[in-house]
Amino acid sequence: MNEPHILVLGAGSAGRRHTRNLRSLGCRLSAFDPRGDRIEETRGEGELVNGFTKLDEALNAQEYDGYVIASPPLFHVDQALAIRGKSKHWILSEKPLSVTAAEASRLEGVENILLGYTYRWWPPLGRYRERLQAGDIGAVRSMRFIMSAHLADWHPWEPYQDFFMANKEQGGGALLDESHFIDLMLWFLGAPSKVYAQVEKLSDLDISADDNVDIIVSYKSGARVNLHLDLVGRPHERSITAVGENGTLLYSYEENAIKFSNEGAAKWQVEKFDCERNEMFLGAARELLALIRDEKSEPLTCTVADGIAALKIVDACRASSDSDRAINLYA
Repeated sequence: MNEPHILVLGAGSAGRRHTRNLRSLGCRLSAFDPRGDRIEETRGEGELVNGFTKLDEALNAQEYDGYVIASPPLFHVDQALAIRGKSKHWILSEKPLSVTAAEASRLEGVENILLGYTYRWWPPLGRYRERLQAGDIGAVRSMRFIMSAHLADWHPWEPYQDFFMANKEQGGGALLDESHFIDLMLWFLGAPSKVYAQVEKLSDLDISADDNVDIIVSYKSGARVNLHLDLVGRPHERSITAVGENGTLLYSYEENAIKFSNEGAAKWQVEKFDCERNEMFLGAARELLALIRDEKSEPLTCTVADGIAALKIVDACRASSDSDRAINLYA
């Protein structure tokens, strides 16, 4: 299949990125978005076979070789089911899988969806996971995840109020969108036993969604994890720190480096990376194409089951914040 034809649902920032990447990998592209101006913006970046503003027209126009769902999270499940009503070809879906685990469970057992928790394709974090699992720092006793980035800086070409991230009903907010870091916690450490969280709107941002999240997670092993997510911070910070019996392993997104130390003084052994952010999205696109071409033998990098697992933690965080108590997760 030399030039697979991919239909991209959603022509916002994420959809246009997927379109650019897939075009660079030799695909033909069609796009759907209810906003005609976004279709024209996408067309302005490169050739489109077709552009649609109605979903039914897009799905019924012809048979495609694969699909990308890049719409707001509120629409992911319905759009995936609409595609499956027409085709059994592979789908790459943006994360999160939906807005709640119950809604996402409508896709339980569906095997032709690759889920785009794209940090799993980010080379430094693949390496970070390898080093954790290899025991570089011994048994993990605590981890800290920090994601702090002002919402107005995410899409400087548009008012942040127009971005779905500002809208709670569409699946915006720090907790859902930055569930990247919940997924990474599960990828690194597996399923936890208990969660306590505060999910809040604290800033003066003109949004209906949450902008500050603090989570404490407990594991049966005794390990503890702290996650802080906010949409206010300047300068931006994304970091992961694991403290083990034999040292500390730190990843800094801004430095694009993994640091290790087992000394009391701040003396770090540094492993630097030169990859750019788009590489993680290209990794997901390449895996989608390998699946379409039946060239992939290893397990999927990220599955529907992974997406449901992350949303179970999201749901527990909401329940904990609403009740101001810890939520037990697994027996």
